[in-house]
Amino acid sequence: MKNYIIHDPWHIIEAQYRPEHNEFSESIFSIGNGRMGQRGNFEENFSGKTLSGSYIAGVYYPDKTRVGWWKNGYPAYFAKVINSVNWIGLHIKINGETLDLVACTVQHFERRLDMKHGILDRSFIATLTNGIQVEVKSSRMYHMFHTETAALQYHLRLLNADARVELSSYLSGDVFNRDSNYDEKFWKTVDRNAEEYLRMVMETKKTNFLVETLLLNRFYHNSKLTDPQERTIHADRVSESVGIDAAMGDTLTIEKRVSIVSSTNHERGSLYEVAKSNLQAITRESFEQLKNKQHQAWQTIWKESDIQIEGDIAAQQAIRFNIFQLHQTYTGEDARLNIGPKGFTGEKYGGVTYWDTEAYCLPFYLSTQDVTVARNLLLYRYQHLQKAIENASKLGFKGGAALYPMVTINGEECHNEWEITFEEIHRNGAIAFAIFNYIRYTGDIAYLLPWGLEVLIAISRFWSQRVNWSVNKQKYVILGVTGPNEYENNVNNNWYTNTMAAWCLRYTLECLDRANEIDKTALEELMHKLGFSALETEKWRHIVDHLYYPDDKSRGIFLQQDDFLDKELIPANELPLAQRPLNQHWSWDRILRSCYIKQADVLQGLYFFEGNFDMDTIRRNYEFYEPLTVHESSLSPCVHCIIAAKLGKEDKAYEFYLRTARLDLDDYNNDTEEGLHITSMAGTWLSIVEGFAGMRVYNDQLHFKPFIPSNWESYAFHVQFRGVKLYVKVSRDNFEIKNLSESGINLIFNDRPFTVEPALTT
Repeated sequence: MKNYIIHDPWHIIEAQYRPEHNEFSESIFSIGNGRMGQRGNFEENFSGKTLSGSYIAGVYYPDKTRVGWWKNGYPAYFAKVINSVNWIGLHIKINGETLDLVACTVQHFERRLDMKHGILDRSFIATLTNGIQVEVKSSRMYHMFHTETAALQYHLRLLNADARVELSSYLSGDVFNRDSNYDEKFWKTVDRNAEEYLRMVMETKKTNFLVETLLLNRFYHNSKLTDPQERTIHADRVSESVGIDAAMGDTLTIEKRVSIVSSTNHERGSLYEVAKSNLQAITRESFEQLKNKQHQAWQTIWKESDIQIEGDIAAQQAIRFNIFQLHQTYTGEDARLNIGPKGFTGEKYGGVTYWDTEAYCLPFYLSTQDVTVARNLLLYRYQHLQKAIENASKLGFKGGAALYPMVTINGEECHNEWEITFEEIHRNGAIAFAIFNYIRYTGDIAYLLPWGLEVLIAISRFWSQRVNWSVNKQKYVILGVTGPNEYENNVNNNWYTNTMAAWCLRYTLECLDRANEIDKTALEELMHKLGFSALETEKWRHIVDHLYYPDDKSRGIFLQQDDFLDKELIPANELPLAQRPLNQHWSWDRILRSCYIKQADVLQGLYFFEGNFDMDTIRRNYEFYEPLTVHESSLSPCVHCIIAAKLGKEDKAYEFYLRTARLDLDDYNNDTEEGLHITSMAGTWLSIVEGFAGMRVYNDQLHFKPFIPSNWESYAFHVQFRGVKLYVKVSRDNFEIKNLSESGINLIFNDRPFTVEPALTT
């Protein structure tokens, strides 16, 4: 763990130069706006440890799969959201010496991420080897008010001597991905020039995404605009430079404004004009005016989604950091986009979509944003339905059965670890559960026709073919799977997977009945289109009634899978700390034979379907599995927090909250340098709203059953439910709800019904 990020309610602050942890800090200080984003890289040259990263939503490369030997059904590629044009770059020489903090003596250093206003600031004082001391202050923002643009301002002041300063600002297409399977560069430069603006046109290999970048530089000497003296064009770089004889105390400033547009959003032939129009729009205003617009855009965001905590600055900082990164990653304006596990903060996982979106992120957007945002997340999967059917057919499934991919950017499966690609099929259930979750929360039953039901039928067709009848058990079984706990592979009858399969079939049957009530004609048309018959529903009912679930009756628990109790059951707290995380210290063979659980598995099912189980059942399973769980997935602590809160284990709930909330800020799993855990950040929001506040939806009503951590004075948040906006505040001796809409709402508080009228307080 790392603990040098200073606790502050609205800022992420690094107050000391730590080159050995720079890649960790680069992840923490990433910024973006839903369309594009960037790691917290330095503008000036830096020869130390760094992972350069600048990313554009929807632009990817199909990196050829690298495996020892090929297996039928393996994806041919792993899709990656790739490192793109470097627009922030500056090359600075002072009396002939390049400014590079690795070669300097650094007297002061601070990086500060202003989450309230969406601005990344950095400052330092450093002495070069030639004795010149300089002070640098920089500010950078990816505009939330104009998401194809960004800007930065960089001030350099001479502190102890006169000096010749040469300042070069550039665009560079000389970029690569560290995780390239064959050390291949994914881009080719199509055009570059330095006429009206610095211009770089790049195209991805194979996928042929065209990206146009226009950069406007403004150089100042003591606030006086200075024209560039030289323009340089190389094969994959264009730059503008000035050379100034500056006196001690002088300040040199450069402002960079950029527009980055791609053929994913615009016609290829129009990219230059679109980028030019974007750039002109932001260059008509001063940098301070752009900052004010950024402030206003973030003020609107925070008004709907902020969570305020009194009495615990570390917890307050953490929840805001998680919410901030979620909004930087996904705005919901485009149904073609989704939420990558790393967002715009790193390369790991390719930056593409997993089941995390449906299982963890959807509730955050349902409760804090307009309903269209959550609907766009569902439509993303509907648009990929035919690809999901193709994915299933490659594995031998027929008749319109769909297997949604574990990893994707365009609907095709592109994950290439067999135990994940072929076996972690529970992801199909998360897609179905998202439809259920969306409808129960919004009341938008009309979503079933024409979108949701077609997806549910295709998923159910998969489950009906994936089971097989066991003569020995006289039950249907599901063999050869990997559950949410990826520290177990190729197991039989994973309880969560079997439970999810039966639920999907049952829910699809219910939705068929509901669709018949909504629009019988439309349903008949859909059935004709899909070649659907009553024989299928008969088989589904038989599977639901005869599916096998492993359990241990003596303990009163569900077994994670068949034969789980053959393992040596040693609690995780007895493991030496030097061996954690296990995935960085143990062989895979040792992990697979152990009892240790990477993330909530049985408990994931109890979280999703808690209404189906009594408290004693939930308690017994929690108390058996929690001690065996090592939480080496970012998705694990939030589920444990919510269940612990439900069981009244308030101290454990708070412990798990801090683990999920400060997972990246404190680097719990020693892997933040690879990028932030964006999708699990939604779990932080869940931990407070569903965990501490106990918010649920039962029978079309919101329920609350809150508690407050012992060291908090209060916490407050906004939620939207079926068109009604609510402000909820929980304090030591009070529970307050304000209805900020025009119509009343009925809800349940601690099992008692209440009606909250507009603008009234209960």
